[in-house]
Amino acid sequence: MRRFLPDRLTCVSALSGLLLACSFPSPDFTLLAWCGLIPLVLVMQRRPFKSGFIAGLVFFAATLYWVNIVMTTYGHLPMAVSFALYLLLAAYLALYWGASTWAACRLREFRNYPLAMTLPVFWVAMEFLREFLLTGFPWATLGYSQQAWLPVIQSADLFGVYGLSYLLILVNTAFAESFQALRRKLPQEVPLKTVVTAVVLLLLNYGYGVWCLQQDLDSRTETLQTALVQGNIPQDLKWRPENQLNTVQTYRDLSLRAERAGAKDLIVWPEAAMPFYFQDGGKLADSVSGLPVETGAYLLFGSPAYRRDVAGLRYLNSAFLLSPSAEVLGRSDKNHLVPFGEYVPLSGFLPFVNKLVVGIGDYSPGAINPLHIKEDQLGVLVCYEVIFPELAREYIRQGSDLLVNITNDAWFGESSAPWQHLAMARFRAVENRVWLARAANTGISAFISPSGKVLQQTGLFEQAFLVTEVGLGARPGLYSRMGDLIPGLFLLISVLWLLQTRRRF
Repeated sequence: MRRFLPDRLTCVSALSGLLLACSFPSPDFTLLAWCGLIPLVLVMQRRPFKSGFIAGLVFFAATLYWVNIVMTTYGHLPMAVSFALYLLLAAYLALYWGASTWAACRLREFRNYPLAMTLPVFWVAMEFLREFLLTGFPWATLGYSQQAWLPVIQSADLFGVYGLSYLLILVNTAFAESFQALRRKLPQEVPLKTVVTAVVLLLLNYGYGVWCLQQDLDSRTETLQTALVQGNIPQDLKWRPENQLNTVQTYRDLSLRAERAGAKDLIVWPEAAMPFYFQDGGKLADSVSGLPVETGAYLLFGSPAYRRDVAGLRYLNSAFLLSPSAEVLGRSDKNHLVPFGEYVPLSGFLPFVNKLVVGIGDYSPGAINPLHIKEDQLGVLVCYEVIFPELAREYIRQGSDLLVNITNDAWFGESSAPWQHLAMARFRAVENRVWLARAANTGISAFISPSGKVLQQTGLFEQAFLVTEVGLGARPGLYSRMGDLIPGLFLLISVLWLLQTRRRF
């Protein structure tokens, strides 16, 4: 019977994964991220890859549990199949953790490099690789665990979320190695320089954040009185033709109330708020077009679209911008699509997997296209595009003065996923020092200032609207200009380091 019980290494590694998962929303115990990796560092030299993989498996299984809600409720997969795919996803993501711990231990074995020097570099390199490999899935990057601690996340305008990941791993590793030396009663082996470096960087990061929050980061000379409308249309009714009129009426009524509450300039509806082809016209489209005429405000809303080219008909997940005179000022098409949500990769090998968005064929990617409103530009991030820092940076590079995230998080149910999604959106505002307005079908809709403050937000699964004055204009810092140069450099260093460990025969 004992051989079926997990050994000590497995339990300790799993503990690290669980502690780190608890630092994310929810339960959002932020401080756990500063010590949660210590158990893993203490044991990982015994079985470097296995320990990191187990910790990662537990971490991603805990943070991504909501994947089962999506696949069973909307993908209509049997629970057994859904659970197997969910574990497969967690195992794939855990490979990055396993690779990080294996590589750091290998450098220690072959070159005697301290873990505190190598593990943070390998970790950030693997997180960066995860952002774009196999279309990319940078959900639950470790730095996002600090989203609720405003002074700490201000440095995102210097180094992005990866800077915080580096600092978290460095602090965990430095104190783990110190604890290990003291436990062996070898105080002379305590890495004092490493500990001092970690503490100094932590204090500098915190001090920079306090200084930033004392500056006037959020005010702008140009503003827009903006409304976010949350229709709370049930996902199982959203795409039914008989429910389309009710959907349009719901958004119109909420928008008219928002206009009376002060939304004089811009009204924003969520992703696919209008579940029909607005570009085809008709009574429903006319009803939508009539709203900006009635309110005198610009209207930005999500709707499916299509275009014809030599390859045939291509479907798009789009956002339309209407002027107060009902003129279509532009359309922004989603660039980074959700695998299995908007298209099924390798569909020939996965015939049992259904695409989540019903009623439409596979979507095609669009291009980054800021929308012009008066003399300013809106950068529209559709749904989970907001978790990719490079997309937000590109909109800012192209002159966007306000980021707008339209999304439909109904897929996630009453899980922690909408809160995790919102946490990542906060970083895009800080990284680019720009206001971000987030309209979600079922919540969480929110206004986020350039300092990362969530000034207003709705609850989940309620009809609501928010109105506030948002500032226009980005103030790009080092990260906006430099991008992911440092994580990319870490990836290169990781390769060069590993080449030093090649066995010579």
